[in-house]
Amino acid sequence: MSDSDAVDFSGRHESFERWFQTPLGRALLADQRRFVDAELQHLTGARQLHVGVSHRLPLATGTDFTQRIMTTPRWNSHIPEGVAVCDGDELAFPGDSMDLVVLHHTADFSPFPHEVIREAARVLRGEGTMVLIGFNPLSLWGIRKLLSRSHEGPWGGRFLLRGRMEDWLHLLGFNVEASVTRFFRTPLQRSGRKAVSRIDRRLSAKRLLPVGAYYCILAKKRVPARLPRRPVWRKSKVIGLPGTGTVGASRGCSRNRILIDKVQRPTD
Repeated sequence: MSDSDAVDFSGRHESFERWFQTPLGRALLADQRRFVDAELQHLTGARQLHVGVSHRLPLATGTDFTQRIMTTPRWNSHIPEGVAVCDGDELAFPGDSMDLVVLHHTADFSPFPHEVIREAARVLRGEGTMVLIGFNPLSLWGIRKLLSRSHEGPWGGRFLLRGRMEDWLHLLGFNVEASVTRFFRTPLQRSGRKAVSRIDRRLSAKRLLPVGAYYCILAKKRVPARLPRRPVWRKSKVIGLPGTGTVGASRGCSRNRILIDKVQRPTD
């Protein structure tokens, strides 16, 4: 059994989601939302996909896309419309069907981080944009991760190197258009109670400073978009769940409580 197989990522997802309710978690999420909204405000398209550890932590809500879809790795009876139950490394969507994919700490909390990037690349159309957010190991937060024995909150994540993620993207045919680190507060809860200070703004403006708590990579898929011979989304091939708009394909869900999305990949 590998180390990834032994880790309870489902439990760590729940702990990380709860951590975002703390002062430091709320401050981090607010910074991520401000930055992503500013970077993506010019983008438009048909479909936007948000893949994260929870559907309750949306990013890129200010973009001008016709359809916004979110995923969650865990099923529950209160999942709203427009949310799919699936793992980040096994997305329940056809290839070349999304114009924007946002990976919010998805690789940090997955047993198969490389497959997370590969799946996002598969569902993204040619010339589409991928936004990848992860914790930066070369930071005070990374030092705390190394010294801490706790697996609660962000400390249960992987903290993958930003350069490694960029290498994976290049191998999958992406151009990295922006790569920055942000959020220069100490990894202590009391630092989350402070308002955004002048020092925070100055450090965040220095895009080449590599020691922020998290990194955000914006990359564009170089492969030209294909013209499908038939519509990608075919209602006759999808089983709907009465009363909700969810589909299920997560390893963490029992088969009798979810419906599997039967959308086929478009044939060439």
